[in-house]
Amino acid sequence: MKHVLSALVMNQPGVLAHISGMLASRAFNIESLAVGETDIPEFSRMTFVVAGDDRVLDQVRKQLEKIVTVVQVIDFSTRNYVERDLMLIKVRASGTAFSQVKELVEIFRGKIVDVQSEQVMIEISGQESKINAFVDVMRPFGIIEMVRSGRIALTRENIEVPALQANLDSSPVREVTH
Repeated sequence: MKHVLSALVMNQPGVLAHISGMLASRAFNIESLAVGETDIPEFSRMTFVVAGDDRVLDQVRKQLEKIVTVVQVIDFSTRNYVERDLMLIKVRASGTAFSQVKELVEIFRGKIVDVQSEQVMIEISGQESKINAFVDVMRPFGIIEMVRSGRIALTRENIEVPALQANLDSSPVREVTH
């Protein structure tokens, strides 16, 4: 079973390497990882997809909570949330194939972001199943190259920004050691 976890972390050099190293050293397989700055520049949000049963999920969560640069860990499996993946894909599309590809892009609510004489680059976002289905319908045209961002997610409930700021104000910035 796949689980989505989010960790709010201090935005410092070395935090990503420290956390991914900790997970790897304990043989937790990260299927997807996305990291980005939050609306408070001192924090980044890391979104993980890990495979395993509830015991594995609990172990990952507990290990993350032990790291000093981790402010908060959220297990999305118990919450109402929205998740998305982003993909850029280059597909062969010349002549009549271009109009077919364009029609499929519209059906999947994607966007053509670059056109060359023999190929198009498409941006598409959505749930993993939508992205996978789009890849499947593009295969007959010839996929040249593709890249996926990894899953990102947010709970639908409000996160108290003052609580985050209070944590920042009361916690000295800690150096990450390996």
